[in-house]
Amino acid sequence: MVDYLRINQANWDARVPVHLDSDFYDVAGFKAGGSALRPFELAEVGDVAGRSLAHLQCHLGLDTLSWARLGAEVTGLDFSGAAIEQARSIAAECGLPARFVTADVYDAPRALGETYDIVYTGVGALVWLPDLTRWAEAVAALLNPGGFLYLAEFHPFTNVLDDDTGATVIRDYFDRTPQVWDYPYSYTGSQTLEHRTSVQFEHGLGDVVSAIAAAGLRLEFLHEHDHTLFRRFTDLVEADGGYRRPDGAPRIPLMYSLRASAR
Repeated sequence: MVDYLRINQANWDARVPVHLDSDFYDVAGFKAGGSALRPFELAEVGDVAGRSLAHLQCHLGLDTLSWARLGAEVTGLDFSGAAIEQARSIAAECGLPARFVTADVYDAPRALGETYDIVYTGVGALVWLPDLTRWAEAVAALLNPGGFLYLAEFHPFTNVLDDDTGATVIRDYFDRTPQVWDYPYSYTGSQTLEHRTSVQFEHGLGDVVSAIAAAGLRLEFLHEHDHTLFRRFTDLVEADGGYRRPDGAPRIPLMYSLRASAR
């Protein structure tokens, strides 16, 4: 296998200054009191006040700190030291208590050294991990008895469709070959990245659920959503703070979310 970890760390370190300046992340809006969380996440996770929460693959920490604003005792983990440095800076500027740790997600139990009521992860996180079994085992090791994993992700079905209209199947849903991308931009805009190569891994919905079950977690729900966070296909229209197929058009799953509890 290619050295995905080294390649992706360089790529994500390069994304940090680009994302900080982007409208997509709207760091200024967050510092002014905004939240990076989506309404369906808030409804599905529920009250977090006084609960310990670990956010895996936290990037700039905006989601992490959004949970802190709701009263959670938060820890964020990411493999990009540049991102963690910025997360700490944003937390300090906003006066939000938070712990941020630089580590690979597979090393999270050792790196964090404690357990939590909630492990939160997403969006767009799993595509960077080659082994979901190891990931789910790390999640299970981080949970207190009765605690739960909450995952919100882009639906893997969208990746088999053409990138324009999403009307035609052009890729193999069951292909698990690592995908090496050479692309000069991030998803936030047109600033050129210093390190443009990345390695990604496709996982089907069954892969995710099976890994979670094998790690001993009990699935509470799996929800498929007909909306997403950006205009994934050209025919998507803005609605309720996201994007979905226009009225009357056949709907497809664009995102999913699940919750699984430790026994």
